[in-house]
This record gives sequence, C-alpha cells and structure tokens, in this order.
Amino acid sequence: MSRNIGKHTVVMATVLLAGSVLVPCASAQSSGERWRDCDDCPELLALPAGSFTMGSPDSEAHRYEREGPTRSVTITRPFAIGVYEVTRDEYAKFVQATNYEGGAGSCLVNEGTHWEERAGRSWRNLDFPQSTRHPAVCISWEDATAYVSWLSGRTGLDYRLPSAAEWEYAARAGTNAPYYWGDDTAVQCLYANGADMATDFPWRTTCNDGNPRTSLVGSYQANAFGLHDMIGNAWEWVRDCFNWSYEGAPTTEAAWLNGDCSSRVMRGASWASTPKYLRAAHRGGERTTFRSDYTGFRVARSL
Repeated sequence: MSRNIGKHTVVMATVLLAGSVLVPCASAQSSGERWRDCDDCPELLALPAGSFTMGSPDSEAHRYEREGPTRSVTITRPFAIGVYEVTRDEYAKFVQATNYEGGAGSCLVNEGTHWEERAGRSWRNLDFPQSTRHPAVCISWEDATAYVSWLSGRTGLDYRLPSAAEWEYAARAGTNAPYYWGDDTAVQCLYANGADMATDFPWRTTCNDGNPRTSLVGSYQANAFGLHDMIGNAWEWVRDCFNWSYEGAPTTEAAWLNGDCSSRVMRGASWASTPKYLRAAHRGGERTTFRSDYTGFRVARSL
C-alpha cells in the first residue's frame, strides 16, 4: 500500500541503546514505521536523522586499514531502508516485468572446496536450495541498480541503493561495538548467518544455526532499529565507489562517488564469512559486474 510522507508524524529521535553513538534529532519523521509501497515492493522501515561514528577504531580486533580513519557522520534527514534483503520473489517480479537478464549467465559459486566461476549459475539456478523468501544472490551492482531504477519507475518514488554511510548507520542501530549485538562471537548464530558449524569452512565459528548457505530473510534477531540480516546472509551492494581508506570521505549520508567507480562497496558479509568480516565497520569492494552466490542487496528510499 502506498504511503504519503505528508501523513507521517513528526517525532523526536531518541537514543536506542546504552552506549549509543546516535545524536538525537528534533525532526526525524516516523522512525520505526514499516510499510510497503506496492504489494510486491520490499518492506521498508523509516529511520530518523542523527549522527554516528563511522568506521572502526585502531583498537578494534581484526580491523582493516580500509575501515578508517573513523569520522563523525551526520544523517541529515530521515530515510527508509529495506527491513530485509531483497528476496528471490521480489527480484523475480522485476525480471518478469522487464525481461532483464544482465550479464552472461555465470556466477562465482562454491560447489565444493573453493569458489569458481560457473556458466549457467544465476540467482535462479544455484547449487543449494532456496525458497522465494531467501535473499536473491548472484546479483551484481549493475543488477541491483537496474532493480531499484525499475522500482522507482513503477512507484514514482525515489528508490535507490543505500549509501555506505546510510548502511552503516542502519546496521549499527545506535551501537559502537564491533557487532550490533556486542562483541561476543559465541552468540553469532542468534543474530547473523555467517560461517559456523553448519558449514565445513575451516574459518567457521563454534555455534551452529543449521543454515549451511543462505537462510530465509528475517530468521535471526533484528537489530535495535528492527532491521534483519544487516550482518551476514548476503553481502549487500551500496552506491559508493571503492576507496582504500576514508580519507576525504563525506561526513553526511551522501554516497562517495569519487575513487574507483568501476568497483563498488559491499557491506555486511555473508553466510560464508568468518566473524572478522561480520563486524559492522567491515567493508569490501568488487567490480560492478561481479556476481557470487554470496552477493545480494537491500533497497533504500528517500523520504
């Protein structure tokens, strides 16, 4: 059902968790409200404006240089973001409506002991089972951008990929710990689908969530904003071009569109990731045409 931002209630954004790095903002609109703009559109959650510290401090375990230097970032206005990663069913509606295929029908997949490019593999043809409510994977940045462009045209609303700043703000949900649930990797399986005892990866952690590959979206506990799978399940594309450090990065929610724009940033890690990659500050980058059985996305929308 379509929602009009003019009907939204103006509320005060508040600190959600102890130790929060959010700064209250007096004009956040309908923070916490959930809706869909059409029957087949991803479910959205409205987030308030505010400020947070982006990146990881030098003292954080497993930190990579590309996660710094830390900086204060201000989200100057409310925005909406997908409650879940875009699902196979949602992505299929786009493909059916547009006859979009994109690329040569190949994907980097793990079908044994290592990843290799396989012809004929795609979001609809993986070597592991998925239902319509699993995240769409084997999705490139170009595929994800085509999807949000189609959704904008269909709804007349400003759908897009989130910026890296919006993504990390949403993922942290008021926390500054390595993980939005704290710093304990032993409880990872309650919150995130990463490499654990359900897999045979040598870098797995010691808990077991029963999901050796992708999981149904929303299978794990949400963060304090009410967002699911911000960490784990599938790497998520964002709009930003890739840079090897945050020197010169924007201090607002704006996407960083300087640097190597043939590669774009991915956030959140995946079902195949060790805990060091599941940290909220961690980021990777790949070429815009890259597809793997661990790459997906979620949508954002301006309010």
